[in-house]
Amino acid sequence: MRYEIKGESMPVVICNLQNGESLNCEAGAMSWMSPNMKMETSGGGAGKMLGRLFSGEAMFQNKYTAYGGEGMIAFASSMPGSILALQITPDHPVIVQKRGYLASESGVNLSVSFQKKGLSGFFGGEGFIMQKLSGNGTAFVEIDGSTVEYVLAQGQQIIVNTGNIAMMDATCSIDIQQVQGVKNVLFGGEGLFNTIITGPGKIVLQTMPLSSLSASISSALPNKG
Repeated sequence: MRYEIKGESMPVVICNLQNGESLNCEAGAMSWMSPNMKMETSGGGAGKMLGRLFSGEAMFQNKYTAYGGEGMIAFASSMPGSILALQITPDHPVIVQKRGYLASESGVNLSVSFQKKGLSGFFGGEGFIMQKLSGNGTAFVEIDGSTVEYVLAQGQQIIVNTGNIAMMDATCSIDIQQVQGVKNVLFGGEGLFNTIITGPGKIVLQTMPLSSLSASISSALPNKG
């Protein structure tokens, strides 16, 4: 497979497949393709379907295969941001944000990842249920806004707004910490809890999570009340 990511604020990844090569994607992700790309829709079993539903994806996935020669298929971002290409290997699974998965080679497995440590299961919000990419192959994920990367050493921590977590190595862990001080909680505007990511591993943060974008648009709309 060859691919090219085009565009800036609203990117698209254009993939060229050899005869017989396949790509999986979430339902409705295809933007355009050559006539010799054939689609097959599958749920993959009740467990996988339920896991995709929990992680913000459609219950069914589409598989596109090139027949009779080289095929082309494109997947566009659903909102302003970036598309990242990830190389997934058996010893390097990656955790991505809910709804972050866009498409992947057929050797990549998509499953739900629950962040269970400490109180994160109860108060982790968007970061509680994430997506795990494992197996072997190239995967494409959507990022909201621009990206900032950090590599955390063993035991090194960073405090993040949960919505700003785009992806992280599976070696990293997530926990939460209650904001201290009554005034900080009531007037700080950051909520009751902070998300703590602990290394080792690489993390990718996003500058404009969907929740923040929605809040900004809502605040700018005229009040019809």
